[in-house]
Amino acid sequence: MSGFATFRVPDRVTGTAAYESLGRAMTAAWQRDGIFQIAADAGQRARTREAMAASRRFFARPPAQKAAYVNDTSYSGYIASGEEVTAGERDASEIFTITPDLPADRALPCHGPVPWPDPEYRAAMEAYLAGVGALGERLLRLVALGLGPGLGLGPAGVDRLAGLTRGGWHHMRVLRFPAASRTTERGIGAHTDYGLLVIAAQDEVGGLFVRPPVAGERRPRNWLPGESTAGFAQDSPGWSYVTPVPGVLTVFPGDILQFLTGGALLSTPHKVRLADRERHTLAYFHEPRFDAVVRPLRPEPGDDTAIHYGEHFTRMFMRCYPRRATTRRIEAEGLLRRLGAVR
Repeated sequence: MSGFATFRVPDRVTGTAAYESLGRAMTAAWQRDGIFQIAADAGQRARTREAMAASRRFFARPPAQKAAYVNDTSYSGYIASGEEVTAGERDASEIFTITPDLPADRALPCHGPVPWPDPEYRAAMEAYLAGVGALGERLLRLVALGLGPGLGLGPAGVDRLAGLTRGGWHHMRVLRFPAASRTTERGIGAHTDYGLLVIAAQDEVGGLFVRPPVAGERRPRNWLPGESTAGFAQDSPGWSYVTPVPGVLTVFPGDILQFLTGGALLSTPHKVRLADRERHTLAYFHEPRFDAVVRPLRPEPGDDTAIHYGEHFTRMFMRCYPRRATTRRIEAEGLLRRLGAVR
């Protein structure tokens, strides 16, 4: 078994003392280890198996066929190995990204359809997204209970976090990592995730490392201009290997949760090392609405700092995919300026 705390999430979360206790245990695990794990129920296990099988079938296709599933109105679709850049270095993973499946809207960045490879792939992924989406909603209610009234949460404010994500920009990265070669073991470089809440499933191969909070270690605030967690502590000691455990999901905070809580919860740095054979994972991001303006739960007097989620999402993807057609179109059409005009 994994050395990380593993919890079961109830089907319904209310503001009772038992759920407050569960929420406090979850937030304490994040503050200690950077992650916790969730024991999936039978339905979620089945959805995970189906999504993983669909992923393997898709990634087994010829490269030219996979490369056809892209568009320039959203960041959904296929991403070839080496196309993603972390801290200036190419990552080995190949990815199919699934963002909200919307009609193309050329007035806003990132809005467009998902170029689904086939109906079976779509059905498996949408079923998986529905399952982890419902789980994410309950987890945020538990986190609110665990953080308590000190941040304006607790039983009276249990909907404050979950309310941000109703109609949220939920999305997923379906990843395949090749086997390590003689020249590289790098799967994905060290980074934090830019959103609110991450729920990840990995197969039996393994390769994920996380960095728990380290006393006295200052972490860049990834949402601020000039600061980036890309490559953070890449080769420093202090990383923990996340041993694959059948039937569990790994959960950790992203940058938005760190910002919201004023650092009570820290976004978890993580990286991937290639193994001796290929590896498949599903990384789901439970997010605020695209047009949400996020402010700290307990701002300092005079502090009016805010994050427009859609702009933050767009900038992070542009940074990771500087040569992608979507990035080039956003730059050419000045869509970030338009976003500022309508928000």
